[in-house]
Amino acid sequence: MKPTEHEDFLALSRALLALETEQDCQLFFEDICTIKEIRDISQRFRVAMMLSEGRNYQEISTATGASTATICRVNKCLNYGEGYRRVLEKIGEEQ
Repeated sequence: MKPTEHEDFLALSRALLALETEQDCQLFFEDICTIKEIRDISQRFRVAMMLSEGRNYQEISTATGASTATICRVNKCLNYGEGYRRVLEKIGEEQ
């Protein structure tokens, strides 16, 4: 079983889909995550945005404070996964 098929993860996914506003999302994340977890998740997403803009690892590391290991992992997800790409495409469509 993939971790994403776990019942608790599915419940979390449904909860995220139920959020209707940015404020709802912020309040939910403040309750469910520690400050460090929010910072880490936010940093990874910023790294993904910068990679999708064609920025290099050094620029990204300097701007975000992310390690090259984190940048590499996010880059791998961008290249071989679907999650970041789907979200970045949706954000691009909205702007």
